[in-house]
Amino acid sequence: MDRIYYNGNILTMEDTQTEPEAVLISDGIIAFTGSLEEAVRAAQHPEMIDLNGKTLMPAFIDGHSHISLVAQFSQFADLSGCESFSDIKMRLAAFQKEKKIGAGGAVIGVGYDHNFLEEKKHPDKHILDEVSDQVPVFVLHASGHMGVGNSVLLKESGIDASTPNMEGSRFGRIPGTMEPDGYAEETKALNLLLAQVYAKIPRDPKAQIEKAQELYLSYGITTVQDGAASGQDVEALFEAAKEGLLKADVVSYVLVGEEPEKLEREYAELKKTYWNHMKLGGRKVILDGSPQGKTAWLSKPYVGEEKYRGYPAMEREKVQKYVRDAIESGVQILAHCNGDAASQQWIDSFENAMEQCGVSKDDDLRPVMIHCQTVRKDQLLRMKNIGMIPSMFVDHVYYWGDIHLKNLGEERAEAISPAKSAFEQGLCVNFHQDAPVVPPDMLHTVWCAASRMTREGKSLGEEERVSVYEALKAVTINGAYAYFEEDKKGSIAEGKIADLVILDRNPLKTPISELKDIKVTETLKEGETVYRKR
Repeated sequence: MDRIYYNGNILTMEDTQTEPEAVLISDGIIAFTGSLEEAVRAAQHPEMIDLNGKTLMPAFIDGHSHISLVAQFSQFADLSGCESFSDIKMRLAAFQKEKKIGAGGAVIGVGYDHNFLEEKKHPDKHILDEVSDQVPVFVLHASGHMGVGNSVLLKESGIDASTPNMEGSRFGRIPGTMEPDGYAEETKALNLLLAQVYAKIPRDPKAQIEKAQELYLSYGITTVQDGAASGQDVEALFEAAKEGLLKADVVSYVLVGEEPEKLEREYAELKKTYWNHMKLGGRKVILDGSPQGKTAWLSKPYVGEEKYRGYPAMEREKVQKYVRDAIESGVQILAHCNGDAASQQWIDSFENAMEQCGVSKDDDLRPVMIHCQTVRKDQLLRMKNIGMIPSMFVDHVYYWGDIHLKNLGEERAEAISPAKSAFEQGLCVNFHQDAPVVPPDMLHTVWCAASRMTREGKSLGEEERVSVYEALKAVTINGAYAYFEEDKKGSIAEGKIADLVILDRNPLKTPISELKDIKVTETLKEGETVYRKR
């Protein structure tokens, strides 16, 4: 059935910034935008949808997140908001009791942040031993880049004084010894612990994926990323797609260590093409860690450190090989870069791989730098010259801006997430929340980008504030560009897919301080309502 939306604010996100009187949707496609009278003439017995002054705009597009992790984390203890080791222990103990976790099981908590704990440090194995000395206990930091296991978990994982640190990862040690204290930092170290606890957790991936999907849809997001997928993640999403459970479009980027070439052959129908709302978008490489955890790789030391500036996750030669492999396979590649040294490694490696493969910016490869926390202005110019896309985690300004001031100093902290500079360079900037790191709340992100206010109410880097319109572009049409979908999504234009969101207010007419309070009242995918606020 044809539908006509009218009597509201209609933000097309087309460069003309026109606001048509009505939008006609037919068979899931935007068939007409313009006057209400012409829309009625063009329609076949349309259903008339009165917006009653609300705002209709393109649905939001997730620049980067991890839907598989959002799905998995829904079954773990939520440690966000914990203010002390005591809080962590109480939540984990209550969770263990509620879930009746005993022998053969494991207790997992997610979302603690040492920066906001009374103790101002990570817990250790002895703290977690107080939760249980019988079953494995593991807590994952809010950044996802570090975590802690209890003594039982360390033993089951085979981690002891003889266990060496691995490339791009390390274990915490009891001072003066090589005995592990339970702390693990970055992917390889974390995976030794995670492999043990995940194996003990009952899984219902389809139900968890559906629950995660509802969260994204409630925030008006209809294109979602799985930004560091394992083979198991791809399989779970594919099974959900086979059963028709996916309402949102899900784009998976497979970690380079997960045999992406094999998965691209095995799931050939998903390679760069949607099948039942799922596609394989390309590959992902992780080049460093977290600035709030002081594992991001910087070109200059952290404040208070003589030499320490974080560290790389892998050698440059490996990075270049992964880029060459992606280019030769004709797939897009993304790189996690928080520190400016990691950004430099990514840009250098990509430029060199392009030269080796005989390709140029004109080949439209669209590599993406994920996070861009401390990317420099000179690096933004080089990104422009090779067609590299900055996907910025601008919510860092609010969530960890005060921490960055302490860790990075005023000059570098003021320049985190340099969105305005990127826009001024002509780069196609998009924004993301890295869910489950923070909720996938696009309107909170728009507020962060336009206000640049920290948790403690400080204005951080006013010169990097963007206009509300630029921020909205970053979560709509620019997001579509990063997926090679700008001709199908991201704006309200004739012939595009009717992925739309209805807001209770017009962001362009709302005071900046109130942007984060705007509510999604309805989300439409291909013209059909997939979420409605109750």
